[in-house]
Amino acid sequence: MVQGTANWNTKQNQEWLQEYVEDWISFYRKHTKEGKVASYIPLLAEANPDHLGISIFGANGMTLRAGEVDIPFTIQSISKVISFIVACMERGVGYMLDRVDVEPTGEAFNSIMHLEMRKVEKPFNPFVNAGAISVTSMLPGRTSDEKLEPMFQLLDRILGYRPQINVDVYESERDSSMRNRAIGYYLLETGFLESDLNITLETYFKQCSIEITVDDLAQIGLILANDGEDPKNQQEIIPRQVARIAKALMLTCGMYDASGKFATYVGVPAKSGVSGGIIAVAPPRVRDEELPFVDGCGIGVFGPALDDKGNSIAGIRLLRHIASQWDLSIF
Repeated sequence: MVQGTANWNTKQNQEWLQEYVEDWISFYRKHTKEGKVASYIPLLAEANPDHLGISIFGANGMTLRAGEVDIPFTIQSISKVISFIVACMERGVGYMLDRVDVEPTGEAFNSIMHLEMRKVEKPFNPFVNAGAISVTSMLPGRTSDEKLEPMFQLLDRILGYRPQINVDVYESERDSSMRNRAIGYYLLETGFLESDLNITLETYFKQCSIEITVDDLAQIGLILANDGEDPKNQQEIIPRQVARIAKALMLTCGMYDASGKFATYVGVPAKSGVSGGIIAVAPPRVRDEELPFVDGCGIGVFGPALDDKGNSIAGIRLLRHIASQWDLSIF
């Protein structure tokens, strides 16, 4: 374990940590060979499976970056965190939790079977596709642009710029996502949708196609780690209650049907996407020993080669190693 230094924020210690992270990226890059890029969305199949990058933003201002950190990619299912937060801010926490549950499913993120077999009164959680599509339907607005606007406004406040939709990926998703259309029709039939089906799906495909970088994920993670407040200026960007609910859902439901294993072996709230992105959140910890990022940090990872659950295969192993070395676990 990396420990024993009184102040990790000195220039020399930051250089040591930077070397550690670069070494870890080099070591875990070999595991990309064990995964495959997502192929059911045609444009995602063009990603380089050997890419692996990480950014870590600390509450104390320390930043570490290694690997492919400048390559933009689409946010995909990580957008479910943003849409849920925005929906809670726009419609109220009580309203949202009355309509979308907070329970893990144990099923694949795009499962239809569990909806029919369990006769659910509401989708299990906002991070499976059925729940996420329902959440998108609850965003205010009559058009997809109107529904997306508060998401872009929140991202602009967090990131300092307004990200763009990758139109090619959006069109690829729109034209190939038969499973999500089937889920949408089921939700429509059961009365879970609160806006027009076509508008809802158009919005959902667009939100998944927002283009970001690992730096962006680390910055979003840092805000969540600090309970919705920007540590640089103590400005509240996300209400504390909403940030905490989002983190709880990330811990229990954020890594598809591998969420339990991730919570056990890594122990931090996280959310993945099939483009290979992972956002991870390490809140402040109380520890006897001096450790890097003890005041909390946000972590962004990009590794397009996925395991059979749809998570970045090298990214998960990298996060597990870092969480162990720096004792990031919340448990």
